[in-house]
Amino acid sequence: MKRKDKIRSSDRTFNTILMILATLWLVIVAYPIIYIVSSSFSSGSAVSSGRVLLWPVDFSLTGYELVYKYRMIWVGYANTILYAIFGATLNLIMTVCCAYPLSRRDYIGRGFVQKILLVAMVFSGGLIPTYILVSGLGLVDTRIYLIISGAVNISHIIIMRTFFQSTIPQELLESARIDGISDIGYLIKVVLPLSKASISVILLYALVGKWNDYFTPMIYLRTREYYPLQLVVREILNAAKVDVSNITDLEVAEKMASAADLMKYSLIIVSTLPMLVLYPFMRKYFEKGVMIGSLKG
Repeated sequence: MKRKDKIRSSDRTFNTILMILATLWLVIVAYPIIYIVSSSFSSGSAVSSGRVLLWPVDFSLTGYELVYKYRMIWVGYANTILYAIFGATLNLIMTVCCAYPLSRRDYIGRGFVQKILLVAMVFSGGLIPTYILVSGLGLVDTRIYLIISGAVNISHIIIMRTFFQSTIPQELLESARIDGISDIGYLIKVVLPLSKASISVILLYALVGKWNDYFTPMIYLRTREYYPLQLVVREILNAAKVDVSNITDLEVAEKMASAADLMKYSLIIVSTLPMLVLYPFMRKYFEKGVMIGSLKG
């Protein structure tokens, strides 16, 4: 009994330490988000003077009014939605088309193809050869390249292949063959309806990747009307870095600095809001997909 009491006491101590560490980590992760939201709803003078700590100070919607009046933000929003929807859909189609054959035991050469994919996942051609290739294909400064870039993601293929192997029983394929169904019919009518969790995870991964991508358009786009939202945000934030020390009128300098700070925080909220709204609806699929993706054998 004494030994059991000691074990229970050590468990309680361990659980208490874990709860304290988890709480501290939650505070560390959550505070920047709370600060950004509070700053976006505060006045410019409160933000620039550093008076915002946890709650909005001098509640104001000026930052969002500035964002609303800036035309390029809505152009970037439309472009990002276009790139995200079509790019994520193309990524999902390519992932399924690659992962399903690799999950079949009767696919000859499956091991060799998987080794090639693993090598390609570790090593890439690099930025300069890729740019030369894209330029040679005439896809520089086009919307089409923003859609097709990253269409084949090897990590997504591995996750989907693992899901097919561990979830779809082989007996279903044998039963479908007895009923005379084709391989394509089996994939569409049997495999995909049973893979909603994995499909949701891959779709969420692809959407988030496309939504947050700014490096690819920064390298390959020249026309501002093609800019996605993240590139527009980057452009605005860089333009907002004004050296107020060169402005003699202190009142004008203060207004410019406060407006830049307000717009910065409001832009962060506007650009991340769609993904923040989408994630809770797909959270259970996301957690399941992470567990599936941890087994890559």
